[in-house]
Amino acid sequence: MPEEKIYDCIIIGAGPGGLQAAIYLGRYNRDVILLDRGGGRTRHARHIENFLTQKAISGKEIIEIGIEQAKNFNVKIENATVTKVLKNEFFEVYAGEKKYLSKFVIVSSGVYDNLPDIENLHKFLGISLFTCIDCDGYKTTNKKLIIIGNSLKTVHLAFAMKEMFTKDITLVLYMDKVPDEYKEELREENIPLIIGRPVRIIGDEKMDALELKDGQRIECEVVMSHFGYKLNDAFLSKLDLKRDNNGFKFIVAHNYESSLSGLYIVGPLNQGNDQVVIAAGEGAVAAIDIKKRLLNP
Repeated sequence: MPEEKIYDCIIIGAGPGGLQAAIYLGRYNRDVILLDRGGGRTRHARHIENFLTQKAISGKEIIEIGIEQAKNFNVKIENATVTKVLKNEFFEVYAGEKKYLSKFVIVSSGVYDNLPDIENLHKFLGISLFTCIDCDGYKTTNKKLIIIGNSLKTVHLAFAMKEMFTKDITLVLYMDKVPDEYKEELREENIPLIIGRPVRIIGDEKMDALELKDGQRIECEVVMSHFGYKLNDAFLSKLDLKRDNNGFKFIVAHNYESSLSGLYIVGPLNQGNDQVVIAAGEGAVAAIDIKKRLLNP
């Protein structure tokens, strides 16, 4: 039997963190393979305006340019959906029946937004319907905004957005879980609270209104959807990795190494902020740390 190839590092996911790590490790002339299933939250971002030197760039452009950069430094990139990661003498990364071996692993697999079932949502997603205050809150400045969600955190979001972006806010919650003191504060801040279930966004070229299940229509120019997200982490289920107190995000060290030696987690799966520029920095830090460890095993 031929001897199995052992990579210096396997990177899972062509997100900003994974690609930045790939570029660094490729420039160190390390043997690296990046496995990516395609798609991803960053790729679907229409306009990224808070990345240094980029007045505006789409997430798709960032990913495609990053892939070409990584390839230029001899990083091997394969379209593959990772299904399982094990750790024995080396890391074993499985994509279906195919197995890859490596000394180190960087996970950059990202998250999925929990999007409500609303007609025409995807038509406006990333244009006038947003899911992230840090990414797109600025785009609601001085516009007629509806915030939709189902938790007290959504109420806090409404207060924050009024302070920073727009005074014209309507809060739509799916269920009435709001304590009286919060309702009083909403009244003081002149933020109408409506309990209902949105079913359709009305508008052709631009958003005009949000229609609720009871037929009520609320005029708006932009919508902020606040239903959280789920991690793309099922392939890590065989590893005993430490998570936060909620059992949700992974705990990592200052170098983004997880509780399992040699496995690094960058991007929104760890406890840091979910931003393209931050994930890229995390990927660089992880790659530099792996470089040092390969030199001094």
